[in-house]
Amino acid sequence: MDELHSLLKRFFGYSTFRPLQLDIIQHLLKKEDAMVLMPTGGGKSVCYQLPAIYSPGVALVISPLISLMKDQVEGLRASGIPAAALNSLMPEAEQQQIKQLARQDKLKLLYISPERVKAEMRWFLPHLNVSLIAIDEAHCISQWGHDFRPEYTQLAILKERFPQVPIIALTATADKVTRNDIIRQLHLRNPRTFISSFDRPNLSLAVEKGLDKKEKIRAIVRFIKHRPRQSGIIYCQRRADTEMLAAELQRFGFGAAAYHAGMEPQDREAVQEAFIADRTRIICATVAFGMGIDKSNVRWVIHYTMPQSIENYYQEIGRAGRDGAPADTLLFFSIGDMIILRRFVEESGQKEINAEKLEWMRRYCESSVCRRRVLLSYFGESTTEDCHNCDICKNPPERFDGTILVQKALSAIVRTDEHVGMNLLIDILRGSSQAEIKDRGYHLLKTYGVGRDLSFGEWRGYLYQMIQLGFVEVNAEEHHVLKVTPTGRDVLYGKQKAFLSRFREEVATDPYKATPIRRLCSSNLEASLLDALTQLRKQLAAREKVPVYHIFTDDTLNDIIEQKPTTLEDFAEIRGVSDLKFRRYGRVFVSLIRFVMRLPKLPPASETE
Repeated sequence: MDELHSLLKRFFGYSTFRPLQLDIIQHLLKKEDAMVLMPTGGGKSVCYQLPAIYSPGVALVISPLISLMKDQVEGLRASGIPAAALNSLMPEAEQQQIKQLARQDKLKLLYISPERVKAEMRWFLPHLNVSLIAIDEAHCISQWGHDFRPEYTQLAILKERFPQVPIIALTATADKVTRNDIIRQLHLRNPRTFISSFDRPNLSLAVEKGLDKKEKIRAIVRFIKHRPRQSGIIYCQRRADTEMLAAELQRFGFGAAAYHAGMEPQDREAVQEAFIADRTRIICATVAFGMGIDKSNVRWVIHYTMPQSIENYYQEIGRAGRDGAPADTLLFFSIGDMIILRRFVEESGQKEINAEKLEWMRRYCESSVCRRRVLLSYFGESTTEDCHNCDICKNPPERFDGTILVQKALSAIVRTDEHVGMNLLIDILRGSSQAEIKDRGYHLLKTYGVGRDLSFGEWRGYLYQMIQLGFVEVNAEEHHVLKVTPTGRDVLYGKQKAFLSRFREEVATDPYKATPIRRLCSSNLEASLLDALTQLRKQLAAREKVPVYHIFTDDTLNDIIEQKPTTLEDFAEIRGVSDLKFRRYGRVFVSLIRFVMRLPKLPPASETE
């Protein structure tokens, strides 16, 4: 335990583990397989990187994209960890040099693509002292996953050739079916499944409804103006929208570029490299962009159009705030989006599943309860507290005791033997005279017509709240009929009250005001310190030809501003300052802090070090 904590501070600069990290690391060190479900930015990489450092030999990391491997290797080397990646774009001499280092146990982590595994299995990989095998983006192995890649299906060979080596499969979003499929396809042996909380409290959540094209562009410009010098991504469904938005933002003086699958590979690579290096601050992209990006200082994500599912939305907003510092998200929602996406659903091979996913996405957008609670409930995670970091919590709707209203709905569901969907239930509550109600005898129920005082839209809005609050669930396997949950029965039988948000057509919000990057942002000193530290970080990154977040993340800059370390000893305790980074950058950063704070210069190195 002590040694693991020591390695965490020495190489990663942190004094404590995030939730589940230590459990996962200790499990791997017992040579046991693991399936890890942890959100983007939740600290998945440390779960295999630290045991790789601790154990003799080299860890194999199967990663899907060259750009992602390159970024991770650069980050590891910046922290003093010997790592390398093998890919087909390297010169043959460089590939042979990396292989020789791996054979000599001079690497702790070797990144390799799934396509390369089979090719290297005959002459190279079996001759290595492999400590563990990590399979990143493991949902790619499953046809149920949202990024299925056939090349991943050959990875079962790893367990066959290295039966005693622990395998860890990692993904940010995978439901139970996908997780079980991953375990089966990789031939994992009695793996333990670790599921982290899906909550990313550092992300603010906001939705804007019903804006047309011109209004969206004005809103985006206002949003970006509140965030000078910050990096962000705008996701679009159509390639044409990415180019249109990039051109519009350039017209307003913002450094923006388009990115989509229709571009030439070298052009996409150039855009991505410019974004990673902070030469381009804003990317207007289709969902083709992002999976290969490990850029930790993305401070905001905008969805120009609504995603097709909560999984996609969650993964895409997860690219903001990966360093743990505050970040903002904004989603534009319109009926037009729904019409287009429903057409996609109708043409898809899994019509019913995709229709249900789209419906959940719509509920999220139309929610009048804490958005984070809706998001977490989709992944089967419940919380009794509102997040206070979404547009609903910041500008809460009027609340009222809706117990009687909820009881009317729940009673009607129970009296129909839980055999009706939402629209038919509303018709029963409102006393509709349609033929189906009379044919099924629902006009004879005691609850028939008890909700005539509310419109169809009001009932639908309140029923969505009941679903989001966990009183009712939709059974997709039985034609989307409504079922009363145990919590709902407590309300029905008077054991619990139900508080609802007053229905209103529009919720007034102001999602454009930026979440401060710093947690303490009250003084001119801190503003000056942030500017000075940011410029120093940028100069060091340019000199060393690495992304700025490989010097220090925004979260580390936050901690510097909060703690204001004026001695080398204090600087060593800052979050994210590893031993190597302390030796490289400690003196120059402390000297700058003392200069901004108008303190005497540091004594010469010979007197203190």
